[in-house]
Amino acid sequence: MSRPIRILIADDHPLFRAGLRALLESIPDTEVAGEAATGEEAVEAAVALVPDVVVMDINMPGLNGIDATRRIVDASEDVKVLVMTMHDDDEAVFAAIRAGARGYQLKGAAQDETLRAIRSVANGEAIFGPGIADRLQRFLATPPALDPTQAFPQLTDRELEILQLLAERRTNAEIAAQLFLSQKTVRNYVSAIFAKLQVADRAEAGLLARAAGLGERQLVEE
Repeated sequence: MSRPIRILIADDHPLFRAGLRALLESIPDTEVAGEAATGEEAVEAAVALVPDVVVMDINMPGLNGIDATRRIVDASEDVKVLVMTMHDDDEAVFAAIRAGARGYQLKGAAQDETLRAIRSVANGEAIFGPGIADRLQRFLATPPALDPTQAFPQLTDRELEILQLLAERRTNAEIAAQLFLSQKTVRNYVSAIFAKLQVADRAEAGLLARAAGLGERQLVEE
């Protein structure tokens, strides 16, 4: 990015906000757009300031960081969220991913790791700290306990068929051609799938689908 990366710090601990602000203000390619001490403040500030990145804690007074992340992502596609927290359990990690977070890092990471995570998220990449990445890899490598067709009972047969193709990383145009549907119809199905699975984008939908065993045959063949 040619201009500095604008960052909103959302954390209820003043000392953590002060430390992160000092780090970001010492680097020429980052600047602090604002601070928030609650989940509600984070959502309001993100909507008003439209920062490039929100560094979000999970434990926040009132509205928690997961729900705040979901509201921010729903409000603006331009604002990316990097969760930075003490929680390293599977439930927190996958809840953040489902809410639309583009990165997940544990507090206490080295300063260069923190800056790399912020820059990566600002550039549209998904990034996770080493321990989190290992957990994701193990999760994806674990054989699914359910039959893939039973993993998503909320989906219709057609939606499940399209989710299978999303797991194979097919584009809307490719799905439309394979299923003899219009691209508009495919887009409507994809939107319905996102809503039912409570995911933000194709990457998250594909992640859940492959974790349940969908798409494996095609990915192996490729």
